[in-house]
Amino acid sequence: MAMLGADEFSFGTLPLIVLGCVMMRKCNTNTCPMGVATQNPELRKHFQGRAEYVVNYFTFLAQQVREYLSEIGVHCLKEIIGHTELIEVNTANATDKQKTIDFGRLLHKPETNKPLFWDRGKFTKVSGVKDEEIIKAAEKAIEQQEEITLDYAIKNTDRAVTTMLSGVIAKKYGEQGLPDGTINIKFKGSAGQSFGAFAVRGLNLKLEGETNDYFGKGLSGGRISILPPVRSGEFFHAEDNIIAGNTGLYGATSGELYVNGQVGERFGVRNSGAIAVIEGAGDHCCEYMTGGRVVVLGKTGRNFAAGMSGGVAYVYDPDHTFDYFCNMDMVELSLIEDSVSRKELLELIRQHYLHTGSALAGRMLDDWHRYIEDFIQVVPIEYKRVLEEEKMARLHEKIADIQRDY
Repeated sequence: MAMLGADEFSFGTLPLIVLGCVMMRKCNTNTCPMGVATQNPELRKHFQGRAEYVVNYFTFLAQQVREYLSEIGVHCLKEIIGHTELIEVNTANATDKQKTIDFGRLLHKPETNKPLFWDRGKFTKVSGVKDEEIIKAAEKAIEQQEEITLDYAIKNTDRAVTTMLSGVIAKKYGEQGLPDGTINIKFKGSAGQSFGAFAVRGLNLKLEGETNDYFGKGLSGGRISILPPVRSGEFFHAEDNIIAGNTGLYGATSGELYVNGQVGERFGVRNSGAIAVIEGAGDHCCEYMTGGRVVVLGKTGRNFAAGMSGGVAYVYDPDHTFDYFCNMDMVELSLIEDSVSRKELLELIRQHYLHTGSALAGRMLDDWHRYIEDFIQVVPIEYKRVLEEEKMARLHEKIADIQRDY
């Protein structure tokens, strides 16, 4: 493939097999018997994979590639990318029909003095980015865990803002990060892709404007608030407008995200522990979600909760049409009748109002007893069974404690 021009190579299945995957095709059912793609604690015990296995696999792979390259007489992959003249068509055992195939256009090599490979160093900006300025300004806060507030303008060429900052914090403090609210950063403008990606605990990010795709990707304990800019004298309903792109909160593990407006498609995919409140979403929201909480205060697109095996979603459904947009293969819908769920939803909307000043959230809080009746709770069937079993186990323990006292 390199000789044909490929300069990127993806590895999906083989590294998973190295980690123990046996190709059961049950990744979306939370029943992986090898503990690879599941949140079930009993099944997770079966996982025997280690990072060293993957390193070992790629080491052997690289060694074999080097052997093939040395046979050709080159030093690295770059030297063969796009060099189709190195490919020989083997017609020794070809049938008469196969011999009629013309590979001329496929193997054509254009006349050019330019390199045939993509030099990533010229296109990947790793210096002079906004994070360098932010890390320098927050140096004392990181070292001494002192609270700090920063303010920046942001534009759509500023990508993955605060990701390098999160890396510095994670390197020093590990998973625990900093105390909540240590570094508070306010941005104004249009953020590029992956705003707040992998934000760790201790980061409190507020964006007044809008953001591109992958915002909050891999959120790891931080808090992100996205709200429209102040529009004085302008009649503007935030809940009716999209202010954040597609694939937000992808693969998040913990933290909070509040969006005063609608988001694009595939929101919350593979979320395993983060909390999010949004005011509308496109197609495939909560796809393959395995944990956390997602509240949607508006309409959703089709295929909601496809492959959702964990966590809970709350959706505002005044038109009573949500069941048409929801994928019912693995979840069940219900009104919010128990007090625990009602209190949880109320608190999530309160936090949304606190961090974004959402007018929609304000109206709901002012007339809560009316709005709560139009919310739908989305819970995976197996996840609900586990929760009920845990609830019964706690009840039996309580009864046993009372019996012992008497």
